[in-house]
Amino acid sequence: MKIWLKVIVPAILATGIPAFAQKDFLTSDEVEKVREAQEPNERLKLYVLFARQRLDQLQRLLAKDKKGRSLIARELLEDYTSIIDALDTVSDDALKRGADNSLGANAARGAEHRFLTQLQAIKDRPPADLDMYNTALTEALAATSDSLDLSQEDPTSRAAKLNEGDKKQKEDAEKVIAAEDSKGQPPPVGAAKPAADAKPARKPPTLYRKGETPDKEGDVTTK
Repeated sequence: MKIWLKVIVPAILATGIPAFAQKDFLTSDEVEKVREAQEPNERLKLYVLFARQRLDQLQRLLAKDKKGRSLIARELLEDYTSIIDALDTVSDDALKRGADNSLGANAARGAEHRFLTQLQAIKDRPPADLDMYNTALTEALAATSDSLDLSQEDPTSRAAKLNEGDKKQKEDAEKVIAAEDSKGQPPPVGAAKPAADAKPARKPPTLYRKGETPDKEGDVTTK
């Protein structure tokens, strides 16, 4: 099951549609829009829109000192971070397939610069309840910064790096599966037993009593 998750789940996520956690950070309407947008540039622009909406909601929320807003603020930041991660997944998948995602990537790059400014402004002028969602804010900043760094890499080099990573992941998974399959199999016919199973060599029997040793002529002497 673990091997299946490591191999199959990344392939599902590469479609750009959140698989198991789609209800956590996208609404049902947003999921439908993503499914309809088969072209990578369209999907990237959608994720940019969803991320912008989450930050706009966050700013409106923080503009009012409303009781209980910290929980909503944290959820919005977590949703935003997941959307940025999904955006990167779509971009990476397009690069690996050799699809042109330049329009969407440019839109995401420009938007993420603005997102960083918005998030950093919250950090620089911390609200009174920031402690309640500071971790989520820090992760949102890190995700945006990392995404920007990735978007500035050479597309050809990044595609090669991604494909190499996928190849290694597949090879590692196959090795683990092979090792699991080999467990419990009988050893090949004629194979030597491991050294750990070998019994210690027995001493040859002797007729001498304790303390007796033979001399050079074969006579017995007693110590």
